[in-house]
Amino acid sequence: MSTATLTAMTGQLQLEATIGGYEAAAHAREHIDATYSALAELVGGRPDEIALFDNSTHAWNAAFYSLPLRPGDRILTGRAEYGSSVLAYLQVARRTGAELVVVPDDADGRIDLDALAGLVDERTKLIGLTWVPTSGGLVNPAAEVGRIARDAGALYLLDATQVVGQLPVDVAALGCDVLTGTGRKFLRGPRGTGFAWFGPGALQRLDPHVVEISAATWDGGRGFRWAEGARRFETWENSYVNVVGLGSAVRQAIDLGLDAVARRAVALGERLRRGLDDVPGVRTHDREAERCAIVTADVRGRDTADVAAALGAEGINVSTTVPGHNQLDERGVHPLVRFSPHYYNTVEELDRAVAAVAAIARSAG
Repeated sequence: MSTATLTAMTGQLQLEATIGGYEAAAHAREHIDATYSALAELVGGRPDEIALFDNSTHAWNAAFYSLPLRPGDRILTGRAEYGSSVLAYLQVARRTGAELVVVPDDADGRIDLDALAGLVDERTKLIGLTWVPTSGGLVNPAAEVGRIARDAGALYLLDATQVVGQLPVDVAALGCDVLTGTGRKFLRGPRGTGFAWFGPGALQRLDPHVVEISAATWDGGRGFRWAEGARRFETWENSYVNVVGLGSAVRQAIDLGLDAVARRAVALGERLRRGLDDVPGVRTHDREAERCAIVTADVRGRDTADVAAALGAEGINVSTTVPGHNQLDERGVHPLVRFSPHYYNTVEELDRAVAAVAAIARSAG
């Protein structure tokens, strides 16, 4: 997180400690509202189309589990789909009798658009796509999928967790009905924050799978009315410390400019990828065509967890992929070391990371 985001959060936390939680929330109402406005600006929507959650998976679940499905209905998804989403598809298919259809990849590793168009039929109720997978630098053709979904009349649920804060987002151009994301990762916001954008079509077609006092208004009898807009998917209780921090992080990304951020981040990813590819015994695994800043690699003869630990000991922060986070990936390459450079990283830091990986590869013999 940036200093500005940390300052916003500690200020709100101090306010809660000084005057109380309810009072601090009331005092911060302008900043809270500004978070909705900033997220709407980030994705090209309206503030009333934004709902806040404590992570991106809960945001995604709020949309998916609200879609009524019956026996014979079809869910179409790609091989890059995030592991939690795949598990949700399997659960709902088992509960409802709906069918999960996995669309093959094209030669570049992206979802095959021709195959997708050929698989769509009147039974297709949902097309779910992970725009950028957790397991590599692939960028799926999200807008092209949106055109297919619109033509088919299918709800289009787009997971942009690895995209927001890294690449520009425009929900109108994407043609999605719901877009979900996280505050952490490339937005540089606090953990425990997520959001969803719900378009008008989604609000007409989705029946929220839970209801509570912020989502609906009791009618005085035995019924209720849903809240207007996307906030019908929210819960009343929130960490407003996190909400204020999220708003600060989003505003910083917007002020920097997502086009400039994307150019910088993607260029750093390509430099790192080229550097790793030049190291004997190291292989990168990011699919061809359009790629983003995420870089995945392995070191021959070295356990992935050991490589990540060795890099961590050098002050180089990486994570690892595991098969369970991307169950539909048929390449059989996981686990991998995952590098995620961002605009604030320097070329010198990337070169130091490559040198550290080279030393690990040499030690493996």
